[in-house]
Amino acid sequence: MPTRKATAVWEGGLKGGNGSFRGESGAIDATYSYGTRFENVKGSNPEELLAAAEAACFSMALGLGLESAGTPPTRVETSAACTIDQVPGGFKITKMQLTVRATVPGSTPDAFRKIAEATKDGCPVSGALKGNVAITLDAQLM
Repeated sequence: MPTRKATAVWEGGLKGGNGSFRGESGAIDATYSYGTRFENVKGSNPEELLAAAEAACFSMALGLGLESAGTPPTRVETSAACTIDQVPGGFKITKMQLTVRATVPGSTPDAFRKIAEATKDGCPVSGALKGNVAITLDAQLM
């Protein structure tokens, strides 16, 4: 299995500094700062990357789970909201909220939710977060 790589550079102190990150494929390439991470300044940040990784991984894994159950989806759309909070001693990613809407011919709402819950616990990115970040799920058929 492949190993994926990314690099990041940070220049300066926390509030006055700035940084950039880039994935080896070149598809991810952005700048970030204190403002884009802890305030509402427009731009990217590590939490956005983590949310994107979780949403992408969950959608793909849910597609596999549904297909394995004999009800392959025609569409799975997942949004992920990653929350970072100030805690004693610094900052911590505390929550990942998943919202998934899917079109799954032949599935029932109960069967879909059961597979979605199993996916929340079993997709690789969720596994990396498990026990450290609270993951919540709102899963509904469309």
